Amino acid sequence: MTLQQLNYAIAIAEKGSMNEAARKLYISQPTLSESIRELEAEIGIQLFIRSNRGVTVTPEGEEFLASARQLATQFRNLEELYIEKKKKQIFSVSMQHYTFAVQAFIDTVKSFGIDSFDFSVQETTTYDVIMNVKNLRSELGVIYLDHFNKNGLLKMLTQHGLEFIPLFDCDIYVYLWSKHPLANRKSITLAELEKYPCLSFDQGRNATPFLAEEMHSEMEHTRIIRANDRATMLNLMHGLDAYTLCSGIICEDLNGDDYCAVPLAESESMTIGYIKRRGVNLSKIGHVYVNALKEYEKNVIRTE
Repeated sequence: MTLQQLNYAIAIAEKGSMNEAARKLYISQPTLSESIRELEAEIGIQLFIRSNRGVTVTPEGEEFLASARQLATQFRNLEELYIEKKKKQIFSVSMQHYTFAVQAFIDTVKSFGIDSFDFSVQETTTYDVIMNVKNLRSELGVIYLDHFNKNGLLKMLTQHGLEFIPLFDCDIYVYLWSKHPLANRKSITLAELEKYPCLSFDQGRNATPFLAEEMHSEMEHTRIIRANDRATMLNLMHGLDAYTLCSGIICEDLNGDDYCAVPLAESESMTIGYIKRRGVNLSKIGHVYVNALKEYEKNVIRTE
């Protein structure tokens, strides 16, 4: 087993195609296939399932690739530190669709003032946030817990060697267009929302109620629209008087001032926090990012 073979396997998993991976690696497809067959024979497991539609990583392959990525990252760090003499900073975070988490990332980048860095930020599904941290694609992930999803998510995190670190608690708010018929209410009931479309971030093929990003996900909605990005959500709020449920932490710098958060009458507490690999300390940049997240506790709207 060689580092080159590990990099080959990582490229195939990222591209989902032998041909695409070969192009990325500047080698022929037969050479790549033969190298992977030799690797699979040596370690005694099948890494990929090949079909006319591409390649799929096997469960054993996912476990192997998690370790391979860690080794490849460590090797790159050694190369940069001792061979290329670079001082490039590396940091990656995944998150549910929170504007304050994106703004905290922006604050982190600005605070360092460094010339050379390789940073990554992903707004994605709850499942992918967890898998990105598990598989070392992200140092940490930002999610929430409430009474409904807590047991299921904590069990899932434990199974994958992760832990949840709470940051602060929030109430539930209705997020909607500032000219929505209910926008000027002091509070809004779930019954009043029934006539309007409910917006939910699409969780893809791994969708289950406890992985949803919106509170009260266990409820049945007569009108629901699923979308996969924040900009689309805002457009739907504007065009259809639609709404979503949120933490009440508003970042007008990113979303603009055409939207507002109104307390949900049937509110309950939710806990914003981050996940990381159990027993692994955060990097210096990771600590800076977490501290930037904590700053947004002061933006939490408190009900009286």
